[in-house]
Formats: sequence, C-alpha cells, structure tokens
Amino acid sequence: MVRPLADNGVGTPASFLRKTFSVASIGGSETLRISALGLYICFINGKRVGNDILTPGWTSYDKRLSFQTYSVSEFLAAGENTIEIWLADGWYRSQLMWGKFPIFNTYGDQVAALAEMRSSADGAVLVATDDSWESGELPVRKSGIYFGEIFDARVGVEASGGSEAIAFEFGRLVASETKPVRELAALQPVKQWNDAAGRTVYDFAQNVGGYVAYSVRGDAGAKVTVEHAEVLDKDGNFYNVNFRTAEARTEYTLAGQGDEQFRPHFTFHGFRYARITVEGNAEVSQVVSVPISSVTELKAGFTSGNTLVDRLFLNTVWSQRGNFIDVPTDCPQRDERLGWTGDAQVFASTAMYLAESQGFFHKWMRDLMADQRDDGAVPHVVPDPTRLQPEHYPGFYGSTGWGDAVWVVPWQLYLHYGDVAFLNEALPNMIRWVDFVWSISDGPVVQPPRDWGARGFSFGDWLQPSGPSAKPLPTISDEASATIYLYIAASHVARIARIAGQDDEAQRLEAAAAEVREAFQREFITASGRVGGDDQTSYALAFLHDLIPAEKQDAAKGYFKNAIARSAGRIGTGFIGTPALLPALVKIGEWGLVADVFLQEEVPGWLYQVKMGATTIWERWDAIQSDGSIYNPQMNSYNHYAYGAVCQWLLEGVAGFRPDPEAPGFEHIIFEPTIIDGLSPVQAHHDSPKGLIRAGWRVEGDQVHYEIVVPEGTRGTLRLADVYRNATLDGSDVADGAALAPGKHAITFSYAPTKRQDRAKSQVNATTP
Repeated sequence: MVRPLADNGVGTPASFLRKTFSVASIGGSETLRISALGLYICFINGKRVGNDILTPGWTSYDKRLSFQTYSVSEFLAAGENTIEIWLADGWYRSQLMWGKFPIFNTYGDQVAALAEMRSSADGAVLVATDDSWESGELPVRKSGIYFGEIFDARVGVEASGGSEAIAFEFGRLVASETKPVRELAALQPVKQWNDAAGRTVYDFAQNVGGYVAYSVRGDAGAKVTVEHAEVLDKDGNFYNVNFRTAEARTEYTLAGQGDEQFRPHFTFHGFRYARITVEGNAEVSQVVSVPISSVTELKAGFTSGNTLVDRLFLNTVWSQRGNFIDVPTDCPQRDERLGWTGDAQVFASTAMYLAESQGFFHKWMRDLMADQRDDGAVPHVVPDPTRLQPEHYPGFYGSTGWGDAVWVVPWQLYLHYGDVAFLNEALPNMIRWVDFVWSISDGPVVQPPRDWGARGFSFGDWLQPSGPSAKPLPTISDEASATIYLYIAASHVARIARIAGQDDEAQRLEAAAAEVREAFQREFITASGRVGGDDQTSYALAFLHDLIPAEKQDAAKGYFKNAIARSAGRIGTGFIGTPALLPALVKIGEWGLVADVFLQEEVPGWLYQVKMGATTIWERWDAIQSDGSIYNPQMNSYNHYAYGAVCQWLLEGVAGFRPDPEAPGFEHIIFEPTIIDGLSPVQAHHDSPKGLIRAGWRVEGDQVHYEIVVPEGTRGTLRLADVYRNATLDGSDVADGAALAPGKHAITFSYAPTKRQDRAKSQVNATTP
C-alpha cells in the first residue's frame, strides 16, 4: 500500500501515482488487481481501465477493503508501458455526517493505492505498487462526497514527488462482492430557462443520484459552475436549502483548447434540476443528467388502471437506483447519504424484487456485522462513521426496528434467492442482536431510554404523521414498538436457527418469543381490545404478526378501523408501521378500507406526492405543502426510498405472487391476488432467479379474470380468498390450494369489490424507467 508524497491531506488537490514498466510480450490475459484508501481511477497508457465508478466502494475500511480485478491486455503494448492511478478523498476521508459536527478523516488521513499486474503466461508480476512510484497533483483541485468537485483543466498531470509504502493489514482485503456502480442512460433536459441573475436552470424531469455532464468551448481560465437541486420553490425558483451543509457543486476551469467535456470523477449528487453559471468567455452545450447506480437492470414491473399508482411504482424504482450507490443510503443529496439500517430493512424485499441485489446486500451486511458492537448492538448506519470517532455521536447504535436489519436482510435473501449459506453466516450476529434487545430492560418488555445516545434508544415509528396540531393523533409508544420488534426478531431468528440446524438455540429463542408475546398482550392490549397507543401502527404490526388473542380480535378490528377513521381515512404510520398497514388490513378482510387508504390523494398518502410532481419517493409525507411551499429543510429529502416498500405489497398482495418460505428462491410460488377497486386492470411481472413470473387481473362486472405464468422448473399454488366464488382454473372448477404446473394459466372467479369512497382521481404520465 503506497501513498503519494504529493498529497497534502483532506480537502487539498487530488493526487496520482505513476510507474513506467516494460512488458516483453502480451499473452492476452494479463490481469490487474487494484484497491485504494480513498477512491481511485486507473489508466494504462492513457486509457481508463474499466468503467466502474467510485471504486473501490465504501466499506468499513479499517476492517474490510474491497479490491477489483480487471483484464488489461487490451491496454498493454510490447515494450514500455505506463500505469497511472488517480486518488481522491471519497468516503475514506472527506466529510461524513452533518451539522455542527462533521467527521473528516473518518478512516484515516492518507490516501494510498495498492495494485499488482500479473502476466498470463507464468503469473509473474509485471508491475506492483512500491516506493519507486512517482506522484503529483491532479487537475482535480478539491473533491468530496458532499462537497462535489473542482477541476482545473489548465493543470497538467506532472510528477512532483515520490511515494512511500505505508503499513497495511492485508487480511482486510476482500474481493469485490457486488456489481460495481455504473452509469445509466443519460437524461436530456426537458426544459431550460435563465433566472434573474442570468444563470441557466435545466430541468431533467427526473430526480436521480448521479451527476451532470456537458461540453464547453471558450477561453482558458473561464469557469463553469454547476449547482444541483431536487425541487423548485413555490415561486418556481431553484431551491436546494434542504441540502444543508452539502455544497454539492462542481466547478470546471477551461483549458481553452476547443471542445472540452466534463463530468465529475469522485463524487455524485441527488438532483432533478441543475443551475449552471458561466464566468468568462465560454459557451456550454450538450448538457445531460447522468444517473449512476449499483443496480442497473430492472427486474420487476407493475401497471394498473390508475396512472398515479403506476408512477408511484416507477418513483420507487428511481429511488432505489439513486440510493443504491454501493451502499443502500437514505438519500443521495444532502450532508448525510448514509446506509440507515431502518430504511434498508423495511425496503429489502422490495429491492430484491426490483433489482438483482444479492451481492449488494452481502457486501452491506458484512459491513453491518463488522460494525456491530461487542454487546450485539447494531449501528444506526452502515458503514458507521461514528464507530472510530464517537465523540459527537455517542451511542449511535441499538435502535429496535433499525438494528433488525441484521436478521431481516438475510431472511429476505433466503426468501428471494434461497440463500441458506448467508443465513448461516449471519446467524451468530442475529442472535447477539436479539440478546442485546432483551438486555435493554432485562426482560420481555423493552423500555428504551428517551435520550439520544443512551443504550437502547429507539427511533420508534419514525416520521409518523401527527395529525392536527390542536389534537395530534395517537402513535405507538417506543416501549410497544420495541417489544413488538423483539417478538418479531426472536421468533424469526428462532426459525432461522432451525433452518441452520441449531435446535438448542432455536428452542431458547422460541421460548423467549413466547414470553415476549405473553408480556406484550399483558402490557399493551387492554381488556376491551385496544392495542398499544390505539394507533394504526400498533394494530397493523400486532395483527400482521398474530399478537392479538382470538377473543379480542373482533374488538381490535373495530378499534383499528376507528384509528383510520380518526385520520380521515389517511395514513397514520411512520417508517416501521407503513409497510405493515395495507397487508394487515388485507389480513383482517378490510379490502375496501385498503382501497380508501391506498388510493386517496391527499397528505399523508402515497399518491399525494405523485400528484404533487414527485419522481422519486419522499422522506416526509408532507415534504411539499398543497400550496407548493417547502417543509422545514433541515430534514426534508425528496429521494428517500423507505415508503416505496409499498411496492412489495403491490406485487405480493395485489398482483399476488410471492416466494414460499418452505421452498425459497421461488422454487415454489404462492399466487394469491387481492382485488382492489380502482386498480383494474393490473399487470405485474418479476424476473426471479428461477425465471419470469407474470400475474395480472381485470374485473368485468362481478367476474375477475386472473392470468399467471409459472416459470419452468418451478411450481405454484393458487390461494383463493373466501369471498371468491365459482372459481375455475383453465376452464375447470378449482378450489383453494390447487397446484399450478409451469406455464400459463387462466383463473376466473366471481367477486364484487367493496366500492371505495368517490374521490377525485388525478392522472399523470407514467414514464418508462
């Protein structure tokens, strides 16, 4: 591992390492293995190696550092060759975290590179990093994940110093575990205008994680500055106050040599709009938005008779793309961009439907396990910048609903990919987490402390809408939500232990789960059947996970419905309650209420943000008010995928296909549609590891036509609700539980959907992702 002596520390010009070497002949399969402390780009004989972005990615660098392997024969020539490695601060040492206490030099204060090129003929090393490499400064004069990039094209890539080998533990190295970050198809601006100051604003019509690329021609020394924003204010002005301390800009100074092209090298932004300022004599042209992502292939689709719903699905696709940039971040724009565990755990299943995510989550989960504390507490964010510098962020770990990512994500990998190996790998960490949550209050009822940083602090049902300020709506308590999550975790980890063959551990956890269940019923369910805080989240989670005794279920259903009525038929749930809300209502047979809650178009609601022009999922239900005014910018992201977890329900619940936990990886597919008034016709698909699954239905009078495709090499089972009558399968009478062979099937049945209340139905264009 070699550092460039030309480097002067965080926030200073980026630097390079360079070496000239000789190759007698080219065998055709020469390989380069390469990594860095910081971010790197490699060139051989002036040509860039690979098209991966932001390599080597973001890991818990002090414990795990990934390396990439490239075939480089095409870049080499017999005789003299030159390899050059550009290095920048990246996640390694540029600012992470926010506000008054940003963290710099999170993992170290020296950027460095590690590289080795081998011959195909005999495996001999052709060139490798050592202290004989020269170094110098780059035209990249400053870069940072939140900051952006300053590039001066007048600066040559000239050597000015040498290099130094530094201490490095090679046991930290891991071969790249996931698909690299790559560019997606560029987006052209749909509109542009000049503001009062003469700056040009471009609207690309889609919020993305990525950067702006452009061509420019002009005099040497002229400068082009690009600023980024997700929204316009109510008066139509460029607005990025919600970026907080993230400058999120690029500056390019021209060399004055004809047509020049620029896109940043070591950063990314979250934006729909770009504002370009030109200083000096220069003209900008061919401006495009370039999305980047670790997930580049769409694996699922959903359309219906409601274009707002269709656009909601596409908004979720784009939020995943913009936030799955090596790490499943909460947002790509402000001074945060962190791998929040709560967001990831509620969205994991949706993510695996929308894109191939197995390697992506393997990598992230291994960082989670590396960052897990000795007592079993899981950090709020992974990789965790606070672990090595906790001074201003003490106790940034241990929240129920967030730390549960330690078992939720491997469980979803098991369901979607049949990934038993990773269940086994992560099981010890899951058990440590369950034991940690139990230890918070030394018993089955969890009582999280209220103070941030205290051991076992819980976010509860984060960002639950409060309702009218004069009389806020009730919400689940931290105690109730933490206790429910302890039950969910203990019961699931027990099941995982059974799969792993650890029966003694499974028995212990099953006993703990039973104790928690009994304690929850005793502490949080009244004699009359009220649950938790008599709020939507309490009922949704309790019904979904069978925590309500049979004799109290009818009463609890009534209270659940009343909780929704108190919020005028709108959502009353936050991060942990929202994914459970619609499935719970379906489970108790309230399909008409499901339609009312899901399809209503006012705030808070999924379709409100679509109606307000959203092209990704918002962090807050009320991020933009109905009059166009912006909510408090201190915590207001317009690209936050968590609430997009509803797309799991659209595929599994509405279209009606899901993996069977008893035969995971879609070896056995359960087909069980939910007919929702206002959505016909529905069409959905998922390109599963076992092949393409299709399901769709349309309503004609009281007849439902449900058509499905079971992939070859798999099997299916048809589940029919009690309210479906006179069902047929491929023209013959059929009952619930019928087996489905591979191929196409046509199912019909009689059903009259409960008509939802009449509401204004807006229509928007649902563009192709």
